[in-house]
Amino acid sequence: MAYTDIDDPSAYFQTTLYTGNGGTQTITNGGNSDLQPNWIWTKVRSETGSHRLVDTVRGITKPLFSNGTDAEGNETNYSAFNSDGFSLVNNSLNENNRTYVAWQWKAGTSFTNDASGTGIGSIDSAGSVNQDAGFSIVSYTNTNQSANSGVATIKHGLNTTPNVMILKDRDATSDWSVYHSSLPTNKYLALNKNDAGAVDTNIWNNTAPTSTVFTVGDNSYTNPSNRKMIGYIFAEKKGYSKFGSYTGNGNADGTFVYTGFKPAYVMVKRTDSTVSWTILDNKRDPFNVTTERLFPNENVAGSVGTNANTDFLSNGFKIRVNHNNFNTSGGTYIYMAFAKNPFVTSTGVPATAR
Repeated sequence: MAYTDIDDPSAYFQTTLYTGNGGTQTITNGGNSDLQPNWIWTKVRSETGSHRLVDTVRGITKPLFSNGTDAEGNETNYSAFNSDGFSLVNNSLNENNRTYVAWQWKAGTSFTNDASGTGIGSIDSAGSVNQDAGFSIVSYTNTNQSANSGVATIKHGLNTTPNVMILKDRDATSDWSVYHSSLPTNKYLALNKNDAGAVDTNIWNNTAPTSTVFTVGDNSYTNPSNRKMIGYIFAEKKGYSKFGSYTGNGNADGTFVYTGFKPAYVMVKRTDSTVSWTILDNKRDPFNVTTERLFPNENVAGSVGTNANTDFLSNGFKIRVNHNNFNTSGGTYIYMAFAKNPFVTSTGVPATAR
């Protein structure tokens, strides 16, 4: 039995820290492998400022903001996606002496789906996909709602069933919609809000995604008429990514979550209560315990304190705090995690704890 699908996670995901210089700057990743990013999510750490998300499908000058409902912007912050990182100019993401974090994912293979020709999905889609890493970026516009009774199916390109989908209307003010396979198909979360999971049978049409398509119902969040949508779609890969849930125990000797790898990145959200999303990573906190939090639904600076206490272990993460964001007794939480190293490589080399 294979221990992992991916021996070098840095080929597909990396976290990079940098300090702005107020001019132009090229940011180079530091993993074992070069990574030409297709999705970059950047946040200023030292100051208040929005999360900015760009991708190669929409274009480098078109940010979306996870902490807001704004339509796609038009900014010159990034100047290029490079073979191992990205380039910046003097703007919101490169102000002098400010510190930043950039989370980067690789897709890379372009696809276009003519639904009427392929018979896959009910409307056309296009994007970039990496089936090895279980990640795709999908763009679609439903121009045919009346024929579909307000329901549409969209090809995602993964050839396996997605576990997480993060969708946003590019053209209009709108909440982000998040699907997670640990939640019922009649529930969704909003990335830009701290709300608990909401019940709405129309967001995903109460239908789980399949290995070829995902479904959106008759609603303005995931299926607006004649407006462009973008989706970031993830499927679990052994030893590289994990999307699951856990129940808090309300104890400083908290819940242990097995992932099958040493985490590089963990995002957590409580689903039964009003609590912010929280991101931890191994670059802002290279040693246990983690102390710096960032919140996708907030524009606040990085927050250092015991409320984020979590150990990144060789095979998962362990909560070290009784806090509403991570480990309230009886609280239900979902997470998405990406690896620094698999627990054991395909050749039998074990990961070491940090």
